[in-house]
Amino acid sequence: MRREFIAKLCELAARDPRIMLLTADLGFSVVEPFAQAYPDRFVNVGVAEQNMIGIATGLAEAGFLPFCYSIATFATLRPYEFIRNGPVAHELPVRIVGVGGGFDYGTGGSTHHSLEDIAVMRALPGMMVLAPVDGPQAAAALDCVWSAPSPVYFRLGKDSPQGAISGGRFELGRAQTMRRGADVLLISTGALAAETMTAAETLASGGVQATVLSLPCLAPAPLADLGTALADASAVLTVEAHQQTGGLGSLVAEVLAEAGLARPFRRLAATQPGAGRGGSATWLMERSGLSADQIASAARELHLLSCHEPDSVDHPSHP
Repeated sequence: MRREFIAKLCELAARDPRIMLLTADLGFSVVEPFAQAYPDRFVNVGVAEQNMIGIATGLAEAGFLPFCYSIATFATLRPYEFIRNGPVAHELPVRIVGVGGGFDYGTGGSTHHSLEDIAVMRALPGMMVLAPVDGPQAAAALDCVWSAPSPVYFRLGKDSPQGAISGGRFELGRAQTMRRGADVLLISTGALAAETMTAAETLASGGVQATVLSLPCLAPAPLADLGTALADASAVLTVEAHQQTGGLGSLVAEVLAEAGLARPFRRLAATQPGAGRGGSATWLMERSGLSADQIASAARELHLLSCHEPDSVDHPSHP
């Protein structure tokens, strides 16, 4: 996903001299194509993410389009006040590129796990928050918003899932229906859509048909698409490589509550093992219940619950 993003950025930079790439001592083996093609528009600021955002804010004020590239947790949490008081407060087009959402940097330890980035970036007014499914969609998302006047946060997977599943499609403020089924609605964001699709196939082999909705755009939220999908659903399961509070599940819960829709609803989300323990991304995902088999199991339970709640799909009354 990272390489497709940088390749698209190089393509855009060829026709727009305003584009610059800043990195906080990261991106080796990934950002070299840009650095070699545009050495006077590439800056490695060192391990200094706050300064990177400060420099980018000044560059944006001067008319440039700066992209700030780092591991997701370092790109968002460490310089958060600088993001808030810089590009957000001054409505400047700074692009923050956070790599490795969730447990992608598993053995790097909890300092490298990005489990709060969506929550904090969603809270910033005017900030676009994008989490593409795969490399082709990451490139399409960049192509769609690269010149937008507002700040943008890209949450990229460290690597693309096996096999591109997005079709390279992206629409700002829209969800993407990956699969249709009448029994349960699965909603995911980012690279976890691939695991969710595998879970849907497992469910189908057991006679349970799932709709899979992907949200590559979390802000602006795809409220119309979400509203339609939720109104038609018998049961809803959200799946995200992010903590439960403030992320995808919270967004869906807000839409459900505000629409007055009563549905069997559960959020699968990432949890830290605690006590200084760590492990591979695969182990951490399984520990959080985010493997394809665990997603399928949770969806199956929700479907059975909806079958015993005949009123669960009633539409809300209107005055």
